[in-house]
Amino acid sequence: MNATDAPAMDNAQDRSIVLALGAGGARGLAQIGVIEVLQERGMQIRAIAGTSCGALVGGACAAGKLPELMHWMQTTSRAEMLRLLDPGFGRPAMFTGEKLVRTLRKVVGEPRIEELPIDFTAVAVDLMHQREVWLRRGDLWDAIRASFAIPGIFTPMVIGDMELVDGGLLAPLPITATRLAGPHRVIAVDIHSRPPQLAADPVRELVAENAKESPGILGRWVERHFSDDEAKPPQHHFKLMEVMSRALDTMQERIGRVQLALEPPDLLIRIPRDACEFYEFWRASELIEIGRREAEKALDAAGF
Repeated sequence: MNATDAPAMDNAQDRSIVLALGAGGARGLAQIGVIEVLQERGMQIRAIAGTSCGALVGGACAAGKLPELMHWMQTTSRAEMLRLLDPGFGRPAMFTGEKLVRTLRKVVGEPRIEELPIDFTAVAVDLMHQREVWLRRGDLWDAIRASFAIPGIFTPMVIGDMELVDGGLLAPLPITATRLAGPHRVIAVDIHSRPPQLAADPVRELVAENAKESPGILGRWVERHFSDDEAKPPQHHFKLMEVMSRALDTMQERIGRVQLALEPPDLLIRIPRDACEFYEFWRASELIEIGRREAEKALDAAGF
């Protein structure tokens, strides 16, 4: 269902909603802008289900710390972001994610999920049992860390007998998980869309221009860790993460399309999949602005 296809909604209705926040790497930061617009329009968020970056944004929102996360994202430089990626030497992934999570704990705090003021579900995938897992209790950051553990990039999160990785493998748009919150209207954010009418968007053009100057993150990591040119891996290895990103995007886009067909939300807000590369978290301000614009368009079309 496109935003323009959504039925007009009576402003006199209850303004309670639940959010399904999708996976998509750094593009998921656009969901901060979406939430800002929803709150400005008087929407009352009763519950959030998030996958991957959607779990990061959703968890911060559920904890009442979204402004703090947004400020940190907007004021942290590319170099500072890269320094948070600790190499996973001897581990089954390029990075452990431990330094990143320690930093985010300082920014957002360390609440338990069951104590959050807004009902929250982080969606991950258990590789041991090959199933989708909804994390609704325990340490918030353990759940978020599990939800964004992209295989090969971040090491899996082990909780009990489960080996948890990125929820986007099976549920890139966690609409089903929102049903636990009861019969509220569901607003979902799809991170894998590219509406044709956005081609001339000035914010998107700025993002595209900046992207031309942004080398791959793996290349930067290699430059920091190999001082001897002869010891560096071949140049084609620098594009490993970009290839993994495209493969994951392809899979998530197809699964997300099926999820939307089976369980259409009351309103769908679409974020273009080419807004940035999945690892460009230092471009938060641009992405948040895109999220705001897309939310405004969708809500206006739906009669909010």
